[in-house]
Amino acid sequence: MKLTRKLVLAKAKASDLESVKKLNCWGCSLTDISIFSQMANIEVLTLSVNSISSLSPLAGCLSLCELYLRKNMIPSLSELSHLRPLARLRVLWLAENPCCGTDSSTYRLTVLRCLPRLQKLDNQVVTEDEIALALMEGEVVTTPPASLQNQLPTNGLPDAETENDPLNYNMEETNKIREELGMKLLSRDKFPSLTSPSTRETKLSLKKTHALDAVLLLLRDLDEEELRVVHTATQNRLQTYTLDSEMLNESLQAQKTADVQH
Repeated sequence: MKLTRKLVLAKAKASDLESVKKLNCWGCSLTDISIFSQMANIEVLTLSVNSISSLSPLAGCLSLCELYLRKNMIPSLSELSHLRPLARLRVLWLAENPCCGTDSSTYRLTVLRCLPRLQKLDNQVVTEDEIALALMEGEVVTTPPASLQNQLPTNGLPDAETENDPLNYNMEETNKIREELGMKLLSRDKFPSLTSPSTRETKLSLKKTHALDAVLLLLRDLDEEELRVVHTATQNRLQTYTLDSEMLNESLQAQKTADVQH
């Protein structure tokens, strides 16, 4: 079944598509949701329990904050590539789709690697540790072949090759933030191959780096008030480190004085 303009306006009780902010199409036997290419202002969208297989019409819904897709026919996590441009997306419910597979851990890390701004996935809160781990161990989500046919080459290489590069997406996004903050850009040789074997020690040593990258990626989505909260929290943490350092120095100095006196 195709979701039509008439059906959308009837469900949303709206006069035009541009004014629709919330829409609930739960259990409507939908297969075609191309109408959403005309609904850039939608913020909360419920499409659970349908027969949707492609998410490409949602790529232009830049105001989307919450998306519910439970129990559909989404065949591959590659469909998530269409959600990457949605910088405001914070809640996603994707469970019980064919793309979820049988390995829940790999599935979750892969989704979070592709969409690191999510705050809740499948009704479970996303933690900072999960994001850091996902950037390191989540599988790379590539653009569906059908979408690649309509894209132009990038830097002389087909988008298929660019998307298949495990380091491309997150490294570029991280370096954009680092450049804005005046930080040194990361080179490709600083990103270990995510497919090559690595020891537990290596993974642990990289965890903080990936956590920092995740934080930098998320900073661009915060408004002024939220940035002030981050600033205050950062100052408090720095003060803690300073106090700890001062106490350690005082302790060492006292120990030296005591040794001299003896």
